[in-house]
Amino acid sequence: MDSELEVQLKKLRTQLNSKAAHQQQHAATLLAVEETIKEQHMVAEPASYFAALLTLLEQSDSGSNGLTGAIIYLLSIILPFVSHNTLRAKFTAMMAVLAQSLDLGSADVALLRSVISCLETLLAAQDAGSWGQPIAQGTFKSLLALATDSKPKIRKRAQEAVSKLLSSPPAPAVVHPAAGATAEFVVEALLNAKAETPAAMYTLQLIKQTDMLWPEEAFGELCEALMQLPKLNTPYITTLSFQALESVFSSATESLDEDQFRDLLISIIDLKPNMNDPLASEAWLKIIQKGYASYATISPEACFQSLPDLIDLMFPDIEMGKQSTREVATQCIWAMMRECIPDSKLGSAGVAKIVKTISTGLSYRYRESWTLVFLLIAALFQRLGKFAHPAMDAVLTEVANMRMEPDFELKNEADAVLGAAVRAVGPQAFLEVLPLNLDADQRKGDVGRAWLLPLMKGHVRNAPLRYFVETMLPLADSLAARSLQFVTEGREIEAKVFSALSLQVWALLGGFCNVPADILQAFTPEFAERLANEMLELPAARPAICGALQTLLTAVHTIAHSEAGTGPLTQQQALAAEMHLARFAPDYLSQLFNIFAQSPGASRGFLMDTINTFLTVIMPAEINATFVKVCTMLDEALKAHTPPAAAELTERYLEAHPPPNAYTMMDLATAMTAYLDAERAQMLVRAAFVLAKQNDDAILQKKGYKAISRLAEQPTESPARQLIEEIMTAQLIPMLVESAETVAVSSRRERLTLIASLSRSLTDEQLHFVPAMLSEAILGTKEANERARNVAFETLLTMGRRMAMGGVINMAAVTGEAAEDESMEVQHQASIEEYFKMTAAGLAAQTPHMISATVAAISRALFEFHEQLSTSFVLDIMSTVLMFVVNNNREIAKASLGFVKIIVVILPKEVLLPHLAEIVKSILKWSHEFKNQMRLKCRHILDRLVRRLGLETVAKVTPEEHVRLVANMRKRQERSKRGKDGKMTAEDEDIHAEATANASASAAGKKSFGNAYEDVLYGSESELDDSDDDDVDTRAAGSKGAKSKTKLGRKGEDARGQSTAPAAGTANKGAWIKEDTDGPLDFLDRSAFTHFATADPAAAKVRRTPTAPKMKDGKLFFDDPEEEARKAAAIAAASASAAAADDEVEQEDYYLQSLQSKDGFYRTPNQKIKFHKRKAGDDDNDVEMASDGEAAPQKPAAKRGKDSNGAAFGREFRSRKAQGDVKRGSIDPFAYIPLNPKNMKKGTISIKGNSKKDKRARNAK
Repeated sequence: MDSELEVQLKKLRTQLNSKAAHQQQHAATLLAVEETIKEQHMVAEPASYFAALLTLLEQSDSGSNGLTGAIIYLLSIILPFVSHNTLRAKFTAMMAVLAQSLDLGSADVALLRSVISCLETLLAAQDAGSWGQPIAQGTFKSLLALATDSKPKIRKRAQEAVSKLLSSPPAPAVVHPAAGATAEFVVEALLNAKAETPAAMYTLQLIKQTDMLWPEEAFGELCEALMQLPKLNTPYITTLSFQALESVFSSATESLDEDQFRDLLISIIDLKPNMNDPLASEAWLKIIQKGYASYATISPEACFQSLPDLIDLMFPDIEMGKQSTREVATQCIWAMMRECIPDSKLGSAGVAKIVKTISTGLSYRYRESWTLVFLLIAALFQRLGKFAHPAMDAVLTEVANMRMEPDFELKNEADAVLGAAVRAVGPQAFLEVLPLNLDADQRKGDVGRAWLLPLMKGHVRNAPLRYFVETMLPLADSLAARSLQFVTEGREIEAKVFSALSLQVWALLGGFCNVPADILQAFTPEFAERLANEMLELPAARPAICGALQTLLTAVHTIAHSEAGTGPLTQQQALAAEMHLARFAPDYLSQLFNIFAQSPGASRGFLMDTINTFLTVIMPAEINATFVKVCTMLDEALKAHTPPAAAELTERYLEAHPPPNAYTMMDLATAMTAYLDAERAQMLVRAAFVLAKQNDDAILQKKGYKAISRLAEQPTESPARQLIEEIMTAQLIPMLVESAETVAVSSRRERLTLIASLSRSLTDEQLHFVPAMLSEAILGTKEANERARNVAFETLLTMGRRMAMGGVINMAAVTGEAAEDESMEVQHQASIEEYFKMTAAGLAAQTPHMISATVAAISRALFEFHEQLSTSFVLDIMSTVLMFVVNNNREIAKASLGFVKIIVVILPKEVLLPHLAEIVKSILKWSHEFKNQMRLKCRHILDRLVRRLGLETVAKVTPEEHVRLVANMRKRQERSKRGKDGKMTAEDEDIHAEATANASASAAGKKSFGNAYEDVLYGSESELDDSDDDDVDTRAAGSKGAKSKTKLGRKGEDARGQSTAPAAGTANKGAWIKEDTDGPLDFLDRSAFTHFATADPAAAKVRRTPTAPKMKDGKLFFDDPEEEARKAAAIAAASASAAAADDEVEQEDYYLQSLQSKDGFYRTPNQKIKFHKRKAGDDDNDVEMASDGEAAPQKPAAKRGKDSNGAAFGREFRSRKAQGDVKRGSIDPFAYIPLNPKNMKKGTISIKGNSKKDKRARNAK
């Protein structure tokens, strides 16, 4: 039996004890049918259920609605799984019994829905011949009648059934056989819409939902009927008719000829609704968009002729329509400009009329829709391309003028339009319309547009390179000359400005090098020499020139070696251009080598990228000859090389000084590894071996390993890779083993990269390389450098994949000692389990560092290869590592907890359950640990266990001393459930938000690279925080929440808790005029719009300037910013409260009361509440704090420690930022208490305390 059917039947069987009577009836009927099938020894398959239910339905009493409804409901579930042949054979019998239930007057809604499902399944199983029979046609007409029923549930289900049937015609028919009957039914219902309005509405809903090809003979009649509906002046009918027409247009191309389509579109245009009716307007716009897109495929010329007038008709909707209508109108116009303007008409008068219509959107009355207008202008530039010049020159000038206004608010949108113009017409035509006016001779009376240079940088492409050579390059020279002139005149500011402008012109070179069509003509030897000289003499322009050369070479090389040319170049033209550029490559490479050697180490990246790009177009013979020269210079540099001092390797030093020449030559030699022949590759290997073995200079050692690694990464057929394979066993592996003890820390990443590259292609005789290098890869997982750790993990996985491929490992070759007897030679079969055994040997190490690294390596490998391991083997690994979870060493325990996280995720539930108690007991040792986030890790693991196995299962194996932890998890689970149900309280939201933020921050801080293993190890997705119980969590969250709400309030609320968000519907309702002192505003001026703003200019924030230190008695006296902020907040809160009390009852300011009231309180750093020890009449802001548990007296007899004004004695000596007293320009502070005569006795002087403790002591005496 089908699994899906079995799931549905299983769910039905559980409803036998349901409280709903109909569900009990369904379950009882199903059980009775299954009992009958068992008694008759039939196979429990869909056909058996169908036969039993059909027999039962035929025998049932028609008056028993409950049993009949249950049988038909079960049939609606069973029929989709019965074969089509069976359904065709039993179609007549089924219709005979189902027809009795189609009485719309007395039938139950649930029964009719089940009947509709059965009819849908039966009709979908019929072939094309069966649809010609009257019984099938009558059944379908019954469904059509149900599709317009007044009961919504029946109507919806019938419409779904009709839509599915019509959208899936039986093979080989393209149009459904029932489409004609459907069209007749629909047309009849629509023609009677005036008398039967509800039926017409339901029919329109059916048309909208149905996705089918309407018959050609009925299409015109259907469209005519739909066009008559808007004349009824019923808004909803009008909207539905437009939506129905939109769906009908999907088949319009094949059903109507050109004349019919034109007439239909004219009729639709005449029905344009009022723009204030958004539903009808948007539906009408969508019809126009889809209709004209179809019309453009039938008759492009005729469609384009009517396009300008149509855009002129729709454009006012962008100005005066609702916001949603504006957006739909913009999308409609955009689509029609893209699809309805033929390429042959791009320069026609019709396009000029469209441009004129769109340009009216730049007037001030379209100010609210300028964003949409700018989108249309950019789209029109994109469609017209080079034909936009000169058709859109006036629009371009107007946008540029608007952009230059200082207070213009849509500069980003205007920049997008200007960028589209640059891409469309090219930089030459663009600058003809908007000249830069940078030279003094051109700037007389004109406006400078230097701001266009950085804007053009990202939009110039496919432009002629000759224009840059002939126009832009002389401009850059002129600007640079003026900069030098200003330097000689001592005008530094002007010199920097013109120097920056010159560099901005050079920055445009990259765009001109983006696939120009005139490479052969414009890239002359003179221009190439000029670029080489500028790279050497002008360091500021060097990145731009190198980037442009990279762009040019990469684009040409890509087109030349692709199947077909793209853009302005064909493949043959690209090959010729590549050969032309290759002639200049040797000279450029020599120049780049010199610049690379002279450049500081921190600014070499783009130079190396440029060198690598030129190497792709140079002949290999020239590269090998250059390599020999570099190797010669490398030998000379190594002879004179001395390791640099530590000060010469700092970042600051490298930003200003080039590194030693030996480093430079080795980098250049390594860059050419992909193009070397066998002899030159041998030279590089010898040099790299020498560097890798030495331990005097760590950087040279690193570069040696890097060179060998690059050789090992080459393709198998390359000479360099073949050389590595030849020396692998005899030289390379022994060298790596011998140099393991002398590897510098900075060289480990490159060494591990080399080990990973070699491990991918190990032969069976070389498999001893895996155990020889395994310990180094394991230790690499504990490197401080993140990239080194990532490479170490990848190396472990590469070794594991090679071991899984099989082979024989000669363990004697690992130590390098031959066995005395062949029988003593130890050999192991390579497998993934053997790899885990070798890795697990590190658990017997003596140092915690090695043990923790081994656990991390096992965790990563287990996550990758657990599907290839047997369950018993995984359990053995788990039991071994679990012993380390309870280890007292934090480093080992932390790695072991990460392993537990992995097994909790990867192990199946049935495997995890028997060991759950052991896992929980192990990790709970660290549940009370606060350091190194060990406690939080335990909580996350428990949370994962709860989500996988359930809270009750975890609670059963939790020890008694951790019951509170389980209770806390239960509370959080309930709180999370309430949040999902939308019933989370405010307090729950605060706690949930805080816990989620803490967990996310912790995970984000540890994630190093995005993969599944990192997500499992660090991505907890836990709702738990670092608290013991819910009371502590609530108190902490409440304290933090109260503190944040007191100082800042909630987002969108002011200090009194009142919302400051604008009321709904107030957006774009007003405007402000910005006044200036030049005189009254001229509303007829084109720049008048820049003096309008949608927000109140007076409400702009004023930056507070810091106050200067005050002088007091000759000493500097600084105000306490925290105290000043508290006072300012209190004053602002009080002022806001007074302002809000106009014509209302004055509201209390609880924050101010907490500072000044005698009942106010504060919180200590450990979040305990303490009340102010304020006495009546004490209005000073400085309050004495009562001790814990001590209440302030209500009516003290005397003000001990206060002066006549109620202030505490000695407050002038109080320090604001520290404990103790501070001298503030007066007498020295002394600790004293003024004597009170009332407390003095004869002959003695005593001071009686007034605290409760003192009173109890006196009473005891």
